[in-house]
Amino acid sequence: MKTFIPTEHPHRRRNALNGDWVLVSPHRTKRPWLGQVEKLPPDDRPSYDPGCYLCPGNERVGGERNPAYTTTYVFPNDFAALLQDGPRGPVSDNDLFQANAETGICRVICFSPRHDLTLPQMEVAEIRRVVDVWALQIEEIGADPNIAYVQIFENKGASMGASNPHPHGQVWSSSSVPMEPAKEDHEQRVYFARHGRPLLLDYVQAELAAQERIVVANEHWVALTPYWAVWPFETIVIPRRHVVELPALRDDERDALGSLFKRLLTRYDNLFEISFPYSMGWHGQPTDGASYPHWQLHAHFYPPLLRSATVRKFMVGYEMLGNPQRDITPEQAAQRLREMGEVHYRTAKGD
Repeated sequence: MKTFIPTEHPHRRRNALNGDWVLVSPHRTKRPWLGQVEKLPPDDRPSYDPGCYLCPGNERVGGERNPAYTTTYVFPNDFAALLQDGPRGPVSDNDLFQANAETGICRVICFSPRHDLTLPQMEVAEIRRVVDVWALQIEEIGADPNIAYVQIFENKGASMGASNPHPHGQVWSSSSVPMEPAKEDHEQRVYFARHGRPLLLDYVQAELAAQERIVVANEHWVALTPYWAVWPFETIVIPRRHVVELPALRDDERDALGSLFKRLLTRYDNLFEISFPYSMGWHGQPTDGASYPHWQLHAHFYPPLLRSATVRKFMVGYEMLGNPQRDITPEQAAQRLREMGEVHYRTAKGD
């Protein structure tokens, strides 16, 4: 069944996954842009940079030296936001000044030894190795009884806060469940109690039936622009089977995920012919050993670019004080991504 989608008039959409709302204002796509224009990052990095603290064999900022690694490489974050040792439990229970101690483990994952690659430029087998490392990190760190959640994420591009262009992501784990997955846990739990089925499994089936926001899909995975998307070209990646966490993926599902990531991220790069910036991350069940049958594994991609390679969306004003707002509709965004080819623009140009 088709969803009701106003194409010219402002309206609000509810995020079924976390309970938030987004204001959609399709008529504003016609407004002129006189705001900030981003500088294009250089697109000609060498395969090895002697000044890069993530390249093989180089010394990191903290003084440690990387081995001459030839595949995906993981090491402890030299400037971790969370520390493994420290106090635990409430620090202050004052109604106005509440605080809890927080401990955790933080690591860095170099996707490739090559400084000049990004995930869409890597081979599917190489992306599959990254998937395996993600899963292994959740298994290893999640086995710690003091860890309640393991957050895998990647910030790609300077406009999304990446401090180094070398292809890499991070693992932050914590003794409590962070705010965003906690909100998703609540909504999925409520939906499961009401319907007896995981929310995102029902959602992806409805999206497959409607075909309005699907970007790319294969036998095991679906990537789509969610009905409630906030960022202009936001996508969510969901397995077709009920899976609660990355380590539970079968070999064929991991292979298919590598393929789907390459196809999706190539479309991103081809949209404006730029190494497309984004923040992405995996959400799976908490690792506290409890049962979470209501959970469904998924990955979020939050790219900031709006109209071109140099014009990005800012979350300011009404969005900080009221609720998020978007101009281009999720349906329009999905269509534009679908129309992109799956041959990377640099390959097509012979770079």
